[in-house]
Amino acid sequence: MSLERKDDYDHDAWLKEKDLSPVETTFLTALIWMDKRLRIVDYLEILETLYYRVNLQMPKSHTEQYNLDNKFWYWYPLYTLGLFSTLAYIVAAVSGALLGFYYSPATSGDPTTAYTQIEFIMTELQFGFFLRSLHRWSAQVMVAAVFLHMLRVYFTGAYKEPRELNWILGIILISLTMGFGYTGYLLPWDQLAFWAGQIGVEMALSVPLIGEWAAQLVFGGFTLSQATLQRMYIIHVFLLPFIVTTLIAIHIGIVWVQGIAEPH
Repeated sequence: MSLERKDDYDHDAWLKEKDLSPVETTFLTALIWMDKRLRIVDYLEILETLYYRVNLQMPKSHTEQYNLDNKFWYWYPLYTLGLFSTLAYIVAAVSGALLGFYYSPATSGDPTTAYTQIEFIMTELQFGFFLRSLHRWSAQVMVAAVFLHMLRVYFTGAYKEPRELNWILGIILISLTMGFGYTGYLLPWDQLAFWAGQIGVEMALSVPLIGEWAAQLVFGGFTLSQATLQRMYIIHVFLLPFIVTTLIAIHIGIVWVQGIAEPH
């Protein structure tokens, strides 16, 4: 990219010279309008230049060393698997945000408000059953995809130099995914949630030295209460999404810089 300012280009004349369909003309007109104001093309060129400069510092891949066709390893979605977990995370996040309009993390009443709200979503809210099922199934697909993704990385040796940092990030992400599942499991505040919460408290108390402190911090005490549900809700809806989204962005950024690893 040149550091000198560019001459004003006659885009209208350029468009008239081209034999474009209405869709192509509309798209290019919108792109030119945006580019004049935000310099989108210039920034894309900067990213492209940065990408190739960074990749020149990386070791040659197998396809580059042996002059193989790289299309299979770079674009075959069943090989990378990370795409599935990312898409499942997006679906779970959007459906979870919509469920948040109707859910209330309160343990008052008999049955509790939290349980009553889940019952309302499942039986009375229009498309509520579909929305909660979509949230639950996307979360389960995410767990399965992340697990298979980690297996693929391990058995193809994609955790080796220079990708150790991204491997560690992946381990943190799969741990946080388990945290997503556990905190979400407790939100209906039914019998399953109660006993799962009690097991969590006992596990926290079993940790040497810091067990009581951990139980107080995560569960709000040694027995389940309003504080427990409130903490699970905040962790599930506010804390984990912020941390996981940030780590996924870093994870994908490193993959973008290093490229997708091939089998060792």
